[in-house]
Amino acid sequence: MARLLLFLFVLGTLSAPSADLAVTDHDSIQAALDAHPNHMLYVPAGDYLIQEKIRIRGERSGLFGPGRIIQQKADQPIIEIENAIAAELRDLTLTRPEGHYETNNEGILAIQCRDLVIDNVRVIDNHTRSGAITLRECQNSRISRCLVRNYMRVTIDDRTKSLEWGYAFNCTDGTGINISYSTGTLIEGNRIIEERLIPTPEIKAQHKLGDWVKKNPVKGTFLNQQTWDAGYTDNWQQGSGLIVTAPAVSNLTRILGNHIENAAQGIDIHCDHVIVSNNLITNAFMGMKAMHGSRNVLITGNQFHRNSLWAIGLMPGAGANADNADGGSIIANNIISDFGHGDAHWIWGTERSPFKFDNGQQDDDPPLTDVIVTGNLLQSIGQPRYKLAVIIAGGPKGPQGMHFSNNLLHPGTAGISNTPLPP
Repeated sequence: MARLLLFLFVLGTLSAPSADLAVTDHDSIQAALDAHPNHMLYVPAGDYLIQEKIRIRGERSGLFGPGRIIQQKADQPIIEIENAIAAELRDLTLTRPEGHYETNNEGILAIQCRDLVIDNVRVIDNHTRSGAITLRECQNSRISRCLVRNYMRVTIDDRTKSLEWGYAFNCTDGTGINISYSTGTLIEGNRIIEERLIPTPEIKAQHKLGDWVKKNPVKGTFLNQQTWDAGYTDNWQQGSGLIVTAPAVSNLTRILGNHIENAAQGIDIHCDHVIVSNNLITNAFMGMKAMHGSRNVLITGNQFHRNSLWAIGLMPGAGANADNADGGSIIANNIISDFGHGDAHWIWGTERSPFKFDNGQQDDDPPLTDVIVTGNLLQSIGQPRYKLAVIIAGGPKGPQGMHFSNNLLHPGTAGISNTPLPP
């Protein structure tokens, strides 16, 4: 019977799944969604040009199929899902037309959704300082097996409204998957790859990256006078392959088995009760960090390859306070290889370290507390391109309750650590 069904499907006697609710039966994808609320609609192979965002609402609505949706307007997202329950996007390709890739908008923007599924979707050449796939205020969502390719752009990071910084500068920016104010999110098996804006000296010179374009009359409080006078910042790679943010709100996140390549920051965590496991982060200037009040973060079984600034960093930040402290975390069984051999090494030099445990950014930031570091391997082939394997900040606000055991850490040119590692 199964062979007969397959034979009939190949001959066309049986149609594709849900072909009776295909978007081609209407004038547009949006018209099809409006005509069939609370249904999944099939998008057959082919290109579908749009000039307004596709809006998905309701319960169990969505799109699936091999079609390619091309957003022609830079001031519009490609798909927006809002106030939806159990909506789904599957198997689609989302992009923008050649020569019009740059935008400030998302490929997929989901707001206040529950039980959302985004599976095997490709977001290609959506060059944005926002997120290619963005979730805000969502519950129990899943992003699986998706491909985000070429999501970054050249732009200006304007920090002049901040008393701590007080300047604006040329940078590359953009995030592959951006989650904020959300709980119960599963992010698994995705590929997030940037192939264009690699941090080479030629790219830097072409776009004057790091050069300040504006600064306030008064120096930012986070800056020393030398940096302020120079009008330049090394930190011109902005954005992340994957970020989960909104401290004290975002919670219960699983980040499993993703491949992140050529990002600025590989994984950026500002939330609580997180599992970061079995991911591969290669050629990011920063492998991952958890800060701004990230509590109970489990970082286990990951591969950090060719990172340049640090591979794993934990530290308080401006979002931390007495009610939102960092710590209670475990870093276990990770492999850090070829540290300092990434494309951004020429920016950061050898003063950096694979493991970084730092002070806070503001006086009221409570110290990082209670972290177990065990079973990790740091391997250096040839002369190490780092000074110390581990840096632990000192002083009264330095990390507390750190415990190291059973790690194999190849020393840097100046040794293992700036301070004896506490057992």
